[in-house]
Amino acid sequence: MRKFVAILKDKKKGELTKDLLNKHVEHLKKLNNESKLFICGPFKDNDKAMQILICKNVNEAINFVESDPFIKEGYYATYEVNELIEANEDNNWLLNIPQTLNNLAE
Repeated sequence: MRKFVAILKDKKKGELTKDLLNKHVEHLKKLNNESKLFICGPFKDNDKAMQILICKNVNEAINFVESDPFIKEGYYATYEVNELIEANEDNNWLLNIPQTLNNLAE
């Protein structure tokens, strides 16, 4: 399984209802119970939020984001989804992968 970072953007401040919030939380609980949600939360700027989803492919991640009531009901006007290449000790912090090597200045 791969990780995808979804950024929910352009929040319509002042339009959050308790009903919408509860539907969003139920959506997150469902993803969590299905082991599809790695972490989520709003950014301190109060305009964007992030979800890291564990999915087979980008289409599955997009489907999860688009099924979120915050997106379906337009509370966040836009979003983007990108696959995360996780850097860690096990993969030597990505020092030797083609993407890193191709980005090095010669």
